[in-house]
Amino acid sequence: MARYLLIRLGLTLLTFWLIVTVVFFLMRLAPGGPFDGERRLPPEVETNLRAAYNLDQSLPRQYIDYLAMLGRGDLGPSFRQKDFSVNELVATGLPVSLTIGGLALLIATTVGIAVGLKAGLAPNTRTDTWLMGLTNIGIALPTIIVAPLLVLIFGVALGWLPTGGLGSFNHYILPPIALAMPFTAAIARLTRGSVVETLSEGHLQTARAKGLPESLIIRRHILPIALLPVVSYLGPAAAALLTGSVVIEQVFELPGIGRYLVQGALNRDYTLVMGVVVVYAALILLFNLLVDLAYVRMDPRIRLQT
Repeated sequence: MARYLLIRLGLTLLTFWLIVTVVFFLMRLAPGGPFDGERRLPPEVETNLRAAYNLDQSLPRQYIDYLAMLGRGDLGPSFRQKDFSVNELVATGLPVSLTIGGLALLIATTVGIAVGLKAGLAPNTRTDTWLMGLTNIGIALPTIIVAPLLVLIFGVALGWLPTGGLGSFNHYILPPIALAMPFTAAIARLTRGSVVETLSEGHLQTARAKGLPESLIIRRHILPIALLPVVSYLGPAAAALLTGSVVIEQVFELPGIGRYLVQGALNRDYTLVMGVVVVYAALILLFNLLVDLAYVRMDPRIRLQT
């Protein structure tokens, strides 16, 4: 287990370095710059600005300086929002994004497993057909469509919930639901298929022959095996829920780091885009590492191969 952990940790760090490197050079090589605008700055002013932000150095020199700065935990100053560092902007927006993404993950996991288990325990019945039909709708509708629909129905037409901003518990209802819907459907379908496959296993017939209660059979013999594909999916799902909050933050006007990513990309704010990408990459890789370790703990076959 320790050897497996070291290998996965090394691959995670290598992947993180590759992501930082690729994004750094793509941002620098793209047309335009952080000081380009409708009104051209005087040459001497632009020269001073480029020197102040170390942009007058060669690309390799800028890259080495950025890695050294990143190693100290410093994401640098924002080129456009001069009163704030990237660390301050990320610290302001990250709690909002994590809250929305965490609630969405909780909804997707809880509702998805419950729906998939209900459908899987009654395969090819009317209940199964209806539930899987609803999941097809959930998968087919992207977040960019679901979010405005929820706003129109529950915010504008019915007036039950606020349509944007933060301030109360009600503001945290619609955004996680809109973000979680397609992932809830995917988890439900994964759970349903795995439960149906598990029902054909011989050890379940033995458990029933011993007179074990059906609830105990589901909890001890069906769910541990049926949830293995779901656990594998949770890593990419958690990553997608976090990065997918960019759309949700725009629709519901939430001050998360997704909005900073969009603003930084439009304004060619190198350090702001890099800072948000670094945070996203670190969280995504951390989620995938935790899921891999959980999978090893749940599946003895992986431990034996390791």
